[in-house]
Amino acid sequence: MELWYNKPKEQVLKDLNADPKNGLSKQEVAKRLESYGKNELEAKKEVSLFKKVLEQLKDPMIIVLLIAAFLSYVSSGFTDWIESVIILLIVVVNAIISISQENNANKSLEALKKMSAPLAKVIREGKLEHVETSSLVPGDIIDLEVGDLVPADARILSSSSLKADESAMTGESVPVTKKDIDVLPDDTGLADRKNMLISSTIVTNGRATCVVTNTGMKTEVGQIANMLNTEDDNVTPLQIKMAEISKILSIACLGICVLMFVIGIIYQRPVLEIFMMAVALGVAAIPEGLAAIVTIVLALGVQRLVKRHAIVKKLPAVETLGAASVICSDKTGTLTQNKMTIVETFAPKEESDELLLTIGALCNDTKLTVEANSDIQVSGDPTETAFITKAYEEDLNKNDLDAAYPRVAEVPFDSERKLMSTIHQMPNGYRVMVKGAADVLLGRCHIDDELRQEVLDKNSEMASKALRVLGLAYKDISELPEEATTENTEVDLTFVGLVGMIDPPREEVKQAVAECYDAGIRPVMITGDHQLTAIAIAKELGIYQEGNQALTGAELDQISQEQLIADVSKYAVYARVSPEHKMRIIKAWQAQHKVVAMTGDGVNDAPALKVADIGCAMGITGTDVAKGAADMILTDDNFATIVHAVEQGRGIYSNIKKSIQYLLSCNIGEVITIFVATALNFHQMPLVAIQLLWLNLVTDALPALALGMEPVEPGVMKQKPRDSRKSIFADGFASSMIFYGVLVGVITLAAYWLGEYVLSDPANADGTANTMAFATLVFGELTRAYAVRSETRSIFKIGLFSNSAMNKAFVVSLAMQLAVLFIPFLQPIFNIHTLTGLEWLIVVLLSLVPLVVSEINKAIRHN
Repeated sequence: MELWYNKPKEQVLKDLNADPKNGLSKQEVAKRLESYGKNELEAKKEVSLFKKVLEQLKDPMIIVLLIAAFLSYVSSGFTDWIESVIILLIVVVNAIISISQENNANKSLEALKKMSAPLAKVIREGKLEHVETSSLVPGDIIDLEVGDLVPADARILSSSSLKADESAMTGESVPVTKKDIDVLPDDTGLADRKNMLISSTIVTNGRATCVVTNTGMKTEVGQIANMLNTEDDNVTPLQIKMAEISKILSIACLGICVLMFVIGIIYQRPVLEIFMMAVALGVAAIPEGLAAIVTIVLALGVQRLVKRHAIVKKLPAVETLGAASVICSDKTGTLTQNKMTIVETFAPKEESDELLLTIGALCNDTKLTVEANSDIQVSGDPTETAFITKAYEEDLNKNDLDAAYPRVAEVPFDSERKLMSTIHQMPNGYRVMVKGAADVLLGRCHIDDELRQEVLDKNSEMASKALRVLGLAYKDISELPEEATTENTEVDLTFVGLVGMIDPPREEVKQAVAECYDAGIRPVMITGDHQLTAIAIAKELGIYQEGNQALTGAELDQISQEQLIADVSKYAVYARVSPEHKMRIIKAWQAQHKVVAMTGDGVNDAPALKVADIGCAMGITGTDVAKGAADMILTDDNFATIVHAVEQGRGIYSNIKKSIQYLLSCNIGEVITIFVATALNFHQMPLVAIQLLWLNLVTDALPALALGMEPVEPGVMKQKPRDSRKSIFADGFASSMIFYGVLVGVITLAAYWLGEYVLSDPANADGTANTMAFATLVFGELTRAYAVRSETRSIFKIGLFSNSAMNKAFVVSLAMQLAVLFIPFLQPIFNIHTLTGLEWLIVVLLSLVPLVVSEINKAIRHN
């Protein structure tokens, strides 16, 4: 790609075959349009709805559910389709949610397109014309003035007091001074290319004539669009875990069914009977409600996060937050207040701070609006707004000062002389007020050597703290000059003092950074701002600590990706970086197997937001492009909100694990019951098909859902992030699930055995045994739900009433089960027989066994 900023403008015009006076001819424009294409962004080819649906059907959990639906229909003898329909509805709901999330993600490119200016002022055949920006070509000569959106990348040919707001593209928090610098070095970063204007940025001051160098997808914003198109969406840790569960369930079901066939053949049962028993066991092994429950738990997590100022666009992102081990954050507006603030003043000798602020407020083009409630609104250059705000805090209202000392002349700011001067009417004549670069201003003041050195030392001290330093001075004159010029106004000045300003850190961020370190999360600052400023803010917030290093974009260009991956943990601050740099940094952390969250607000952040495991866009200052590429939007633009969201994410993942363990242990209990009955050649099954359906889709589902609504456990932010590569079944999860699943199966079989051979009348033994097994299994699973609420804390320490959703789920599930057991017209449907008081006592005692065993286990582990 051509480096247009490192050539003399004459060479640029020659290479582009451009005429700065007459522009291009209509014929030449037509030729170049044919060659370069239109000045617009290309859309990624839209995937059809049919293909999106097919893509959803490839999900392993969806495949398992579809198999379950088919097996359920087969096991009913092709007559009972209710369970199959319910399972298919679960599949449809999940597909709709996933497809809608994908459509939201594609909005980022549309937002990029909207940033283009509709019309541009261009010289063609010697005439100034207004043309559609899509018709611009390299070599076109364009005119720009205040308020114009830059329609294409362009090299400046001539300019006057030109400034541009490039914050969306570079992260630079203040408008950048632009001018015709002949040649810049090859390695000049985007934010420092003073002789170029970037497509989709805004001219905030002055005017310019430029030659278009790149259009469409060749522009800087076009390259960002290309990155958005080429970077695929990440697979989240939760999606990996769910695929793992689906794979294990599929293998387990197949293994169980094969084993059932072998056992059936050993017992010389009919082939059809063996097949139907194998299918019934396969249905029992699959938790049909799991996918829907995980989706609902994530959706409930989204609602919680909305209350904490975070809007999640993609459901799996809720859980991904909990796995975050690195947070790469933009500086301006996220870690800082996005408001230049005067934090230090220096007024030597008898000059007062009041005079300092008065000059700063009067020699100022910012507008001040005072609301009815005394709040103020300031609009203009951030540096100038800092003076107005500070003055107002000191009871110096700019509007009152303007009325008392009206401006009668001015010499506007110029980047060459680095000064701005205004002349004001005073009671006894006129006063020239000047502000600008301290070193330049001192050369125009009457000041002795001792004071000059004192001011220079103070200037250096402020600059070392990454403060932006300005000097202020004045001169009283008796007569107004015919024309105010730098020669007759900015000489023989009286020096007043210095002000140091910075975009200060948000008050709550320091605590949030400390919480990150406690939680084992590494915060990293990535900014387009200057390195010195970035390090100063990072040190104050605790991001930059002893042993850390900082890296600029130019230095990053000299490092290979392999070296960056090896050394990435050394760097706490990256300054003056480009979109490509941000992506390299994120990918380096990901290569270290870290789950990376990235914040951003500008167009330049969009590719990094997309490639990060979770992209967090700013809701207030964020561009539509950034919001479109992100997984989550922070409505208060606050770093602390990300930390709160991580806490919620960890709680949500923990709750999903609880729901999964509960459902799978319940299914294991059902499988154990049927498998043992088959293996020991029981003359009837302890559970019938309708009872299994009732268990899987009704009584199990509500407690599993309630577990997903458990409050975040205390101390969750004192734990290290989980390893996203580790299996969900690791760390005792599988052994605990199997143990309690077997336990539930054992108590169910015990209830069946007691009902069949010990307690009941032989004439009713089969019905009594079946009813006792069914009731024990349901009630045992309901009490087991309370045991799953915490891996380590007793139910009595947690509190029986700390999760109202669980109590409601228990009551509703219990009521539905009692209805089945006691309402006469439902009893025959579910094969229910009336039990005696003693039989009920046995059922209740056996049902409490899982909860009691869990409490004893927790007590032993605690002690």
